Amino acid sequence: MQNSCDLLLTNANVVIPKIGIMNTNILIENEKIKDITNSIDNISFSKKINVEEKFVLPGLIDPHIHYGVFSPINESSKTESRSAAIGGVTTIMRMLRLNESYEQKISEQLKASENNHFIDYAIHASILNPNQVVNIPYLFKMGITSFKLYMNLGSRENKILMDMTPYSNEIMPEYINVSDDLCNNVLKNSSYCNNSVVLIHAEDHIMCSELINKNKSIYSTNDSDIKYNALDLWSRSRPSESEVIAIKKIMNLGRKFHSNLYFVHIGSNDSLDAILMEKQIGGCNAYVETCPHYLTHSIEYNNLKGKVVPPLRSKNDIASLWVALRNGVVDTIGTDHVANVLNLKYGEKKDIWTALAGFPGVATMLPVLLHYGINSGQISIEKLVELTSYNASKIFGMYPKKGTIQKDSDADLVIIDLDLTKKVNPDVLQSSSDYSIYDDYVLQGWPLLTISRGEVIMENGNICEDKLGHGKFVKRNV
Repeated sequence: MQNSCDLLLTNANVVIPKIGIMNTNILIENEKIKDITNSIDNISFSKKINVEEKFVLPGLIDPHIHYGVFSPINESSKTESRSAAIGGVTTIMRMLRLNESYEQKISEQLKASENNHFIDYAIHASILNPNQVVNIPYLFKMGITSFKLYMNLGSRENKILMDMTPYSNEIMPEYINVSDDLCNNVLKNSSYCNNSVVLIHAEDHIMCSELINKNKSIYSTNDSDIKYNALDLWSRSRPSESEVIAIKKIMNLGRKFHSNLYFVHIGSNDSLDAILMEKQIGGCNAYVETCPHYLTHSIEYNNLKGKVVPPLRSKNDIASLWVALRNGVVDTIGTDHVANVLNLKYGEKKDIWTALAGFPGVATMLPVLLHYGINSGQISIEKLVELTSYNASKIFGMYPKKGTIQKDSDADLVIIDLDLTKKVNPDVLQSSSDYSIYDDYVLQGWPLLTISRGEVIMENGNICEDKLGHGKFVKRNV
């Protein structure tokens, strides 16, 4: 029936990417947006929600989230998709790290993910050794069309944690060497797969390794007489110059194959400038992702919670990033969410060298952007939806299924309240992590309702528990 629907949203200020804001009504049926209309006379519905002129955005896509590393995917998919839904995120893209053949191991990861997500999920496959290069066409056919290179892994800085084996709680460190040859071969083989994307962690491991070893000898854990800002030391040990070296190297390789390169977690002005200069030369596509923490936290935070790679930078870098958001230099915002806990985070010696890099962030992305971006006048709400859903859906082959509000798109929506204030704490965020770098921050602007494919997953900070298993694996366009 044309005039019937499962869910009717009325009196909504709908933010439609590239079109604008419309005060209208949304009809949802069979997981899809059935219609967007000003007239709702004679429409029958199973459920109706009066949005009361609040903004309705496309459900957020977090293109950069780590889960399955500190607890197996069958467990972490429940906790971290829950936390994502709390934050208005309706699609999470997992950075999967395996050191074995994907053809042999990907199926068990996917199987363990089934029926354990509240929201939809996709996968980026990290290519960590030469044997995995031949897996690229296989992954592509499965709908995994993006592959990650960790240019930071090599020299003495080559230890990284793999994703756990499903149903096992064993943390799995491996030692990885991402050589120039591996980078070249990943770009070459992915170029045979139309519209595939290679994600780049751009840091030069040679420079970082040398500086870390040098600074470790000066600022040893045992020398209590030397006072220093740990995050400043970390930033100087992995300087933005190392990012620039890696950016130039990979862009030169990318030109050989007309690659689609996606630079993850860019947090410095130097990196932005390097990418802009390389893009002007042309020859391959380059996309830029930043993270909320680079928009709010500098080295002055001076707390081990803030250890991350690449490191937090200066207040000037924060200012440059906001300008880059407004000017379209930055394409997407991903959280680089890591689901760890404080007793692991702080490390064996509770110093900058043994502390783990990374922290949770998927639930705070939208509140942080509403508080510091929209309510502070830094960006428009139209720009927000481009950065948090539309652009990612286009880059990663999910548009128009995801990333917009239009007829026949998935009914992935988030209703926000720009006036609602909450104090951040772990109980609010509902991750397996027991901390956040935003703990005790009072943020203005929060999601009220998260809808995934037509189903209400979160309402007023409460998860609908019976929706566990609603989330599905998103096979991307091939």
